[in-house]
Amino acid sequence: MIQFRRRAGLALTASMMAVSAYALPTVHPLSTIHETINESNRVTLHGNTRPEATATNDLGALDDATPMPSMILQLKPDAATQAALKQYIEELHDPKSANYHQWLTPAQFSEHFGVSQTDVASVSAWLQAKGFTINGVAPTGMQIEFSGTAGQVRKAFNTTIHKLSVKGEAHIANFGDPQIPAALASAVEGVISLHDFRPHAHNIKKAPASQVHPNETTATGYHWMSASDLATIYNLTPLFQAGITGKGQTIMVLEDTYLYSTADFTVFRKTFGLTRPYPYATLTQVAPSGAITCSNPGYAANGDDGEAAIDVEWATATAPNAAIVLAACKDTSAFGGLIALQNTLNGPAASLPSVVSISYGEAEAVNGAAANASYNTTYAQAVTEGVSIFVSSGDELAESADNGGVASHGIGISGFASTPYNVAVGGTDFGGTFAGDNTVTWSTTNNATYGSALGYMTETPWNGSCANAYVFAAYAPAGVYATPAAWCASSDVTSTASEDNFFDGAFGGSGGPSGCATGVPATRSVVSGTCAGYAKPSWQTGLVGNPSDGVRDIPDVALFASNGILGAVYPVCWSNPSTSDTGNTGGYSCTGDPSTWAGYGGTSISSPIMASIQALVNQKTGQRWGNPNTVYYSMAATEYGATGSAACNSSTVNKTGPNSCVFYDITQGDLEGVCKSTTSKGVTTVRDCYITTGSIGVSSTTASPTFTSVYPTQTGWDFATGIGSVNAYNLVMHWAPPGGI
Repeated sequence: MIQFRRRAGLALTASMMAVSAYALPTVHPLSTIHETINESNRVTLHGNTRPEATATNDLGALDDATPMPSMILQLKPDAATQAALKQYIEELHDPKSANYHQWLTPAQFSEHFGVSQTDVASVSAWLQAKGFTINGVAPTGMQIEFSGTAGQVRKAFNTTIHKLSVKGEAHIANFGDPQIPAALASAVEGVISLHDFRPHAHNIKKAPASQVHPNETTATGYHWMSASDLATIYNLTPLFQAGITGKGQTIMVLEDTYLYSTADFTVFRKTFGLTRPYPYATLTQVAPSGAITCSNPGYAANGDDGEAAIDVEWATATAPNAAIVLAACKDTSAFGGLIALQNTLNGPAASLPSVVSISYGEAEAVNGAAANASYNTTYAQAVTEGVSIFVSSGDELAESADNGGVASHGIGISGFASTPYNVAVGGTDFGGTFAGDNTVTWSTTNNATYGSALGYMTETPWNGSCANAYVFAAYAPAGVYATPAAWCASSDVTSTASEDNFFDGAFGGSGGPSGCATGVPATRSVVSGTCAGYAKPSWQTGLVGNPSDGVRDIPDVALFASNGILGAVYPVCWSNPSTSDTGNTGGYSCTGDPSTWAGYGGTSISSPIMASIQALVNQKTGQRWGNPNTVYYSMAATEYGATGSAACNSSTVNKTGPNSCVFYDITQGDLEGVCKSTTSKGVTTVRDCYITTGSIGVSSTTASPTFTSVYPTQTGWDFATGIGSVNAYNLVMHWAPPGGI
């Protein structure tokens, strides 16, 4: 156990004794840099080159005089400090430990678990000797922000910054992993980025009305989810009736832009009847200041303002009296949302939110070793301060490196969601057509706030691919194709002239094992080479269904995230009419019936919803919970036991009456997606793909000609939906930490 000392002169009340904030670890970081710098003795910071930096995309090197502002070097503590932090986090979440819920302030974290100030000074001095300007150093010492020119980068790191053209877009990136003197290597993880590529917002526009299954639809083409529907399906209503509405809680969503219009938030709340019953809700947009430059992004014309609208609106729908804080910084060499989180965690303790939601992601093998480490250490700091981090698992099924397209890079998951210190939130769809319970769970008319759900819905993994058996059953020409693989390979799907082309890809809620959190891929964007996943957290072991694979698996939980492929979709009040912004297809006027608004799906919606459910837990218990996975998995183990719970099966549980389930076990569907072989220099490569003819197939965990479905649902935990979805009332009211408090 880590030893503590108490500050003198502080009397503890009974409540403070239960969850004390006045105990400190005695560990302090140690310096690891002891050698004199020898520029001729260098090491390579592997895994710090974007996969797009290829000869095909190359437009030549940047001029040496080109400014390179706001680059960030990621540092790492000594091994003993890292081990002590891991142990302390375990004890923070163990009710039997004297350190249980002894949350640290930002200053205390920096003092005890940051990087040695001696090492920070040594690295900073080297950067300055190379002509760089130090803009700021995080209090933890984990990040040093510096600025210079492309020429200074070339000389200091032995890598050249090139101009690229990628799918018609102009970018810059380093053309090779950077190098540093070997004397500094013990303290340096890498450069978070020497490029301008940004993570992907995990949302996807609604499916065309012609591709919505007719048995799932209303007269207008979709079931448009309302706040009332959400409250009914996931049993939030009795919590609201009991006064558990998020009052006093702060929910932070991380973005790289402000909203196009804050009036959209007001319209959303008014339309769905949230304004008058829940008057304590607030919306604030902040650019958190700190050691790392956070420029106010305002409304950034980068296409992400639609994501920002999604996040704040569905967070307030779930916790209608909570304070919603949109924290955003302008993108620099790092994602603005990451900068906003780091500055928040290193800011005043009184400004810490209780929960945070992140709706962006990038595959581990694409994100790179330094960026993966930055998210991992940042989330670890968050949980020591009692802040719960929720991250969308992704919208690319099990193939995150392909961003929802026809997969060629094999199985891989988002580095934003795969750390041991966050809750990864996956996506489900409503499988009522196939369960035969549509008439039980949907009313034929709406209530005054556009709700028509009558109870819980049978759920299946959200999977819009033609490889999904449910999509195949709903859309494939009857009697023409025997299997999803045959349909996916046919011109009915692959032809761009076909309306079924919408199914040609791998989009849906993501899940899979961590495979490249550290190490270097032998093939860019592919889990290979020296890639390794995060070790399996202690709380994820032993739950029925979770494999003994030794690594972190995602998702942890899953909620409805469909883009309407089986008939239900989320409306978003997003009034931006522009079609000129990069990636922005334009919003809609938010007047009248929400079925005329923008429609979206994505785990970017399920993540803020689950974060807001946790805010309700925090309100009810009067506590922060750090990483709530420790409780989720313990409660799931109790419910599922060694063989699962037939009473809490999503397909058969009582839909409209009370039940005792905390989690609904989803046991129908899979993460099957479309994949292809690739040919280069006469060599054909097939990765995690089953192909019968040609080059198009369906994803498989075994190589052709053997087919093993990618991550079907099963009893208990599975890669498709994790533990399953939740009954919010039962989760909040029966919250039970392992071993009790």
